Amino acid sequence: MSVKVQIVEVGPRDGLQNESAIVPAEAKIALIHKLLDAGLERIEASSFVNPRWIPQLADAEEVLRGILPVEKKGVQISALVPNVRGLERARQCGLDEIALFMSASESHNRKNINKSIAETFPVLAEVAKEALALGMRVRGYVSTVFGCPYEGDVPVDNSRRVTDALLEMGVYEVSLGDTIGVATPKQVHEIFAELVKDVTTERLAGHFHDTRGTGLANVVAALEEGIRTFDSSIGGLGGCPYAPGAAGNISTEDLVYMLHGMGYETGVDLNRLTEAGAYIQEQLGRELSSKVLKANLAKRQLEEHT
Repeated sequence: MSVKVQIVEVGPRDGLQNESAIVPAEAKIALIHKLLDAGLERIEASSFVNPRWIPQLADAEEVLRGILPVEKKGVQISALVPNVRGLERARQCGLDEIALFMSASESHNRKNINKSIAETFPVLAEVAKEALALGMRVRGYVSTVFGCPYEGDVPVDNSRRVTDALLEMGVYEVSLGDTIGVATPKQVHEIFAELVKDVTTERLAGHFHDTRGTGLANVVAALEEGIRTFDSSIGGLGGCPYAPGAAGNISTEDLVYMLHGMGYETGVDLNRLTEAGAYIQEQLGRELSSKVLKANLAKRQLEEHT
């Protein structure tokens, strides 16, 4: 029997947040429906941060009301929430899962959240407590686990401390992020091997960026450490407003192609996923970085002319 790997599609939020040209809400809604049609069951649809921080996601309510409730069984739609005010906005939209975020490095945390790590813990603990009381699921993100744009190397003990704190707050899963795409497979092996000493592999996920071309290799390294959940972005969209030079997330198309070729099960239809990638590529008016998307569209074009 093949082993199931869960994919958390973050394109509509993490992928689009770095786009300077505003994508209309109706296009985001259409994209999410295409991702659902492709078989993706976990999609991060938007963020309830202050619209002044990330104008691209100012339409969070409109987008979520355009896709909720999802009739398809087993589908989980989530959004990023920075504070209790954001949680209330998420609740009013009918969401039953939120994500909390912070960094493993002090400098990036201050740039991203405008607070120290110590100051961030009580804010997120309050959000988690209220969300759990409402019956919501809470996921956690830890950024800059493998390197920080301001501090360089980040000690693994920083990531352990933040991961443990999030788990104590009641999050069901912590996604460990290579925010600037500096990780190598050796480092991924070392860090996950350390962190799984305290946490079961089922409660950890990998979030890799492909800035230096090592994204998929890092997924393989994490798979070898027992990790079975990975974040990815349609077309390879993404970046980080607070990490200069950070390229996009690993592409969902590339990830699915690789996992299927390795014998893993994802539940995702690659042909339909290509439709979703082609759609958002057309909406943005530029070629996206996904290699599998490029190859599949080139193949289709060739078939149409023969």
